[in-house]
Amino acid sequence: MGNLHGKRIAITGSRKSEEISTLIRKKGGEPVIRAIQETIKCSPSDLEADLRSIVEKGTDWAVFTTGIGTNALLEAAEKIGILDSLINVLKEAKIAARGYKTKAALKQIGIQPDAADDDGTNDGLLRAIEGFSFKDKHVFLQLHGEPVPKLSEWFEKHGAILHEILPYRSIVPNPETVEQLLDEIIENKLNAVAFTAAPQVRVLFKLAEKKGATSDLIEAFQQNVLAAAVGKVTAGELKEYGVQRIVAPELERMGAMIVALDEYFQ
Repeated sequence: MGNLHGKRIAITGSRKSEEISTLIRKKGGEPVIRAIQETIKCSPSDLEADLRSIVEKGTDWAVFTTGIGTNALLEAAEKIGILDSLINVLKEAKIAARGYKTKAALKQIGIQPDAADDDGTNDGLLRAIEGFSFKDKHVFLQLHGEPVPKLSEWFEKHGAILHEILPYRSIVPNPETVEQLLDEIIENKLNAVAFTAAPQVRVLFKLAEKKGATSDLIEAFQQNVLAAAVGKVTAGELKEYGVQRIVAPELERMGAMIVALDEYFQ
């Protein structure tokens, strides 16, 4: 028996939720599945016009923000038949990357970023590129699941000519589940929430903002309900919303997150 005995742990992702539940039970805890976000990959045909545009016109900068998004673009380019051309364009451009999975995906095609975050956050990415000039530069920005005003507005403010691409979409399968989770956190009916992807954090806080409950949500995380993040990017998203009490494993894996939770409650 582990240290999660009597602890109710919410799981916010649908992917591998059963495996995570099993790990929580083995540690003595009670898993509570609250899947509030799913990722839907766009088809190659959805991305073809944007990919062909960057291949034909080139770009001064390419900014990649997630590993899954980077891989989705490369897979789509391969299916369209322009992968080699895309890689050649990227090798001629300056590259910025956020997150270790993004850097790993780029490494697979022989690309080393010219600028990269140091903490998995959008703020970290912006700090890494603030010394470069973007005036009148064409910037190809890979978004992560939804528009990211903080990034888009930063580039526009600095005079960039921005071209955004969304290789996958984050959807909320059941809005009622998000409402339920928000209430459970604020009412201290959970001991921890295990976030398995950064978009889940945004979904929860967007609802809190809509209901005027952001400060209550942050206070709950700071005082009574522990926020667990699968890795640096997800932890960074929590920090951007004001959550400071976070457990995240060194090894960015779901199983490692549950081990870190167990150790926290020791």
